[in-house]
Amino acid sequence: MHRRRFLSTTLASSIAATLGAPAVVHAQGTLTPLKFTLDFRVTSQTSPFFLAQAKGYFKDEGLDVSIDVGAGSVASITRVASGAYDIGLGDISSLAEFHAQNADTPVQAIYQYYNRAPFVIIGRKDRGVTTDFQSLKGKKVAAAAVEATRRSWPMVARALKTQPELFSWVTTDFSARDNVVVRGDVDAATYFHDSAVSLFARVPAKELSVLEYNKAGLALYGNAVLAGKLLQEKPEVAKAFLRASNRALRETLANPEAAFAAIKAREAILNMEVERERWAITRLYLQTAESQAVGLGGVQGAVLAHQIEEVTAVFNLARKPAPERVFNPAFLPALAERKVVA
Repeated sequence: MHRRRFLSTTLASSIAATLGAPAVVHAQGTLTPLKFTLDFRVTSQTSPFFLAQAKGYFKDEGLDVSIDVGAGSVASITRVASGAYDIGLGDISSLAEFHAQNADTPVQAIYQYYNRAPFVIIGRKDRGVTTDFQSLKGKKVAAAAVEATRRSWPMVARALKTQPELFSWVTTDFSARDNVVVRGDVDAATYFHDSAVSLFARVPAKELSVLEYNKAGLALYGNAVLAGKLLQEKPEVAKAFLRASNRALRETLANPEAAFAAIKAREAILNMEVERERWAITRLYLQTAESQAVGLGGVQGAVLAHQIEEVTAVFNLARKPAPERVFNPAFLPALAERKVVA
């Protein structure tokens, strides 16, 4: 499996020592600039962040937030670690691996956006792919070289008590994935479930099988809000960002239309019928039974610990990072503010 070398950063000071340090969000009436990187392009998947921007929730918190498209949920980690971005949306399993390789990194997850990872493999029924993972035996599965769904497969194989080499990988750019499935160059491809609406628009659903990692007996947290040096240097800014984002997420879950308008204003070419279909899938991974219990953005310690154990074992890491170093709940809004509106 393709491995990555992340940029190393040095932990300037301990989190415990700096969380109590004062931070100025409003500096003489000006807004604090904050650079935020998405995991991918602008879609309804991350529409709550654009709602927070459009409705002035970030400004209410004293922030001037710029939102840039991402290059994948793994790449966001290096963007934040390098200091190119203050905050980002990235895969928490990959963050655990990053910690194992960079013990002094200040990058931590501070808000679990996807309560469950929306990882799926979607295959063509006419190629013999069913909802049984064993149907992938001997098949060709397309995936980008470095992406979270592909990298998480060995953990699913372990849970299924099968070999990671059950099928063959065909490395394909994100942009070409639909094409190789439609043409029949491969039998299946990896997706974020909510990103597969582009494929669903080209191939009737009845002709496809969706194999959900979430149903393979392994609970995986997905993309989380990550931050690095910001947590030591301006902890109140990180808290302010989460308050505004959490406020917008709750509103979007209750009624997404304003959030849809916000992304349409950012990307006029978006097909809103597709984005509504995408959001209908996204919310299933954001608003889960667990998030009802622990609140939006939160995690269960035992679930995270098991995920880190799996990452450590599957990737044969030299050290296992402590769950409290990977995910820091100190920046979360109060639980009452994170309760999902029924």
